[in-house]
Amino acid sequence: MIPTPSSASAPVSNFTQQNRGTKAANGTSALRRAARPASLAAGLALGLALGLAPDAASACACGCGIFDIGANSAFPNQSDSGYSVYMRYNFMNQNKNWEGNASAPAADNPDKDIKTSFFTFGGQYMINQDWGVMVELPIFVRSFSSTGDGTAYPVGQVFTSDLTDLGDLMITGLYSGFSPDMSTGVTFGIKLPTGNYTGPYESPGQTGPGTSGGLVYDRDSLPGTGSTDLLLGGYHVGALTSDGALAYFTQIRAQIPVMERAGASGSYRPGNEIDAGVGLTYNLGAVGGLSKLAPVLQLIGGSRDADSGTGANPGNPNNSGYRRLLIAPGMDLRLNKFKLFVDISVPVFQHTNIDPAGLTDGNGSGQLVASAIYRFQIGYDL
Repeated sequence: MIPTPSSASAPVSNFTQQNRGTKAANGTSALRRAARPASLAAGLALGLALGLAPDAASACACGCGIFDIGANSAFPNQSDSGYSVYMRYNFMNQNKNWEGNASAPAADNPDKDIKTSFFTFGGQYMINQDWGVMVELPIFVRSFSSTGDGTAYPVGQVFTSDLTDLGDLMITGLYSGFSPDMSTGVTFGIKLPTGNYTGPYESPGQTGPGTSGGLVYDRDSLPGTGSTDLLLGGYHVGALTSDGALAYFTQIRAQIPVMERAGASGSYRPGNEIDAGVGLTYNLGAVGGLSKLAPVLQLIGGSRDADSGTGANPGNPNNSGYRRLLIAPGMDLRLNKFKLFVDISVPVFQHTNIDPAGLTDGNGSGQLVASAIYRFQIGYDL
């Protein structure tokens, strides 16, 4: 899953030879086949910087765009057919209130806990050695604990609401034809508003006396954003040793909403988000029954602007947006046509935007953050 460019004697697949054969007469096809990195041909990661909508839950900081940054993403796959499929699982438990650069009292924030499992199903097709396309669709399984305000739940009552639903579909193109070894590429695509952006509704009096009825979730804590977003990014990989065992990779992705849908709570535009990653990987080669074993170390950074609109975390829209840096050790494994990748991302720095008036106007202050983000991905080259 991780690029580890090596010698010019790297093998190539029948798929690559067939799709590049028309250029053999001028030597271009032969050059690209010869220069293709061995471990790139063995299987760079599936799924490109596309995944989940950047979801900063009500008074919390999620930023799910980082799920698609780093060692298991943004690089072309390698299979004889050009097709690869994968499933990615992420888990985060946002149970710590954060204000600015520091942890803050839980009492400051009406939201208490957001546990989410993300199941993302995706596929990639390399049309030829230069062009590819990727598709991802996530499913959110979320448990949201907050404090009632008299609409969906009684004032002051701490409640938990569970929601399982589709997220937003992402379709992205990949171009990797800048160099014969495919070491540099750009990505471009679109996120479509296929996910649930309204959420469950509780009728008046349904959950307790005196409730007026309303939506349980704010717009920024739902699986879908209701927006159509542009996705723009790029990557570069390279070797640090002559045998290509030690390699580096860099990646960047921006997500910019360009069209929004108003919901029952009003208009909502998620903040612009940019995520970037840099990392090292060392390919130990075949170990035991594995055809590849490679430890990985990454630094992943992200920045997201505050959300906007009348439905953006009503009462305190300034409690959204963040900057953060995470360190993510992981492991990249391959067993025949199966690819496995696991890592854990731990924040080393994070800054969340806050509403200075939140504690005095009763709307609360801070964002819920997670102590760690867990990721597991399994893929298969068809």
